[in-house]
Amino acid sequence: MGAAHSSAVRRGAVLPVVAARRALWTFVLVNLVIVEVLFVTAGTGKNSVLTVAKFFGLHAAVLLLSQLLLVARLPWLDRRIGMDRLTVWHRWVGFTLLWTILTHAVLVVLGYANLDDTSMVKTFFALAGVPASLLGMWAAAFVVVVAAVSVRQVRRRLRYETWHGLHLLLYLALGLAFVHQLLETTTFTSSAAARIYWWALWLFAFGALVTGRVVVPVWRNLYHRFRVVAVVPESDDVVSVHISGRHLDRLPARAGQFCIWRFPGHNHWWLANPFSLSAAPDGHALRLTAKAVGSTSAGLRHLPVGARVFVEGPYGAFTSLHRTRPGALLIAGGVGITPVRALLEEEPAGDVVVLYRVRSERDAVLVDEVRALVAARGGRLYLLTGRRGEGRPPFEPESLRALVPDITERDVYVCGPPAMTAAVLSGLRGLRVPHGQVHAERFGLA
Repeated sequence: MGAAHSSAVRRGAVLPVVAARRALWTFVLVNLVIVEVLFVTAGTGKNSVLTVAKFFGLHAAVLLLSQLLLVARLPWLDRRIGMDRLTVWHRWVGFTLLWTILTHAVLVVLGYANLDDTSMVKTFFALAGVPASLLGMWAAAFVVVVAAVSVRQVRRRLRYETWHGLHLLLYLALGLAFVHQLLETTTFTSSAAARIYWWALWLFAFGALVTGRVVVPVWRNLYHRFRVVAVVPESDDVVSVHISGRHLDRLPARAGQFCIWRFPGHNHWWLANPFSLSAAPDGHALRLTAKAVGSTSAGLRHLPVGARVFVEGPYGAFTSLHRTRPGALLIAGGVGITPVRALLEEEPAGDVVVLYRVRSERDAVLVDEVRALVAARGGRLYLLTGRRGEGRPPFEPESLRALVPDITERDVYVCGPPAMTAAVLSGLRGLRVPHGQVHAERFGLA
């Protein structure tokens, strides 16, 4: 296969995910230290309150830049850490950013109110009349809106497209905050070195975002020209779509990864879905397999052959890059079998076990393909049927050990619905499976 990858086991080396986390946090910490030095050397504000306000404002800037890097979809980070984990970090950094900005804003108003010996309300409206301050206020307001719609209780009530559209306000907030900082701050204009550092940092962050989110996807689609070549119903509510294009052997896709798919002309351009590759990339075609759970996935069986496809990705760290042991345990639930089925094509012959959780055998998507791949590799497949709450839970520590006695000596890959994934991870913790041997993929973009 033109795009085949080795699933060689790593021994005695730093795991890719560990190396990526170290690089990311080292980058953040180094920049925090530089900002602290600049804060100390640039002098104090007009009073002590405004000095503290400046401290929070500078750190809000670092958090803003960190937000850009976490969602830039940089391939090196994404393939080692995974978009799902980066998205979780983006979420928590976002809420930290919210409170940092609000603290900065309140302290600025309080500081000037003390300076002018007037009320905070009058000071607020006075500052709103200053263009530089007004830009900062608008940036803070947009961050508050994005944070409000990202609260879980609110997020669950919104369509993904609505939430994503509102989330784009964050980019507008970034632009306003950047201009606000140019007009207001003296810390990053205190010396030529400070000015060069500040511009380089912002250019790097914005450049990473534009490259990862715009330039690379557009270039890849122009270069590969993805098209639908076949639509194959797998069951009443599951369909596989086969995608071809030019020079697919040069697309850096691996078994276990996913892409974000758009079908112009069939759906609105803003409707996109993350679907895993359900077959290992072979350099000639890609395949996705989806269950009809929404308007976009339900309409896939009506895609005409020859239809254009816009593909973002491939993304994800659910790959053999992270193998640490000769043996592998692959656990899937429902349509989560798709990346597991693709991984099976990369597995060497021998020591592989697959646990496939479904309500009934009729719901087991691609089970015949999985069974054939497992048999060809001399492995074992356990089809775990039944509804949640029926019988003994299959992912409790005792149940897992009974099925796979040497589970602590294997790499464990888990992909399925959130509740099932959480149950499996809990069982693995109970068995004390080393964290570095556990690789989980969580569904969804947000």
